[in-house]
Amino acid sequence: MTADARVTSGPGALERVRPRLTARAGALVVIVTLLGVLALVPARAYLDERARVTALELQAQRLEDQNATLANAIAKLHVPAELERLARACLGMVKPGEIAFVPTDPAPSSGC
Repeated sequence: MTADARVTSGPGALERVRPRLTARAGALVVIVTLLGVLALVPARAYLDERARVTALELQAQRLEDQNATLANAIAKLHVPAELERLARACLGMVKPGEIAFVPTDPAPSSGC
């Protein structure tokens, strides 16, 4: 007979003895479970911060793209031909000696 089997009533019947959870094993299970639960809060905070960093990186990229677009628009405003085009289209300005015609039903001007 082995140490984990014992004889029960009846000829040759064996009953297996189940190992019980010892106090040390129970304490270890409680401690590991507690540590797992306590680790959830920092892990969740880490994941939230990682998502926030990703969102801020995307926002920074969009702002850099917008900044480049505005820098191009500013560079165009330093070209005299572009300034003249805007003055004529948006403000209705004419050069000295030119005759200005004002339409009675003005269509919305583009590029202003």
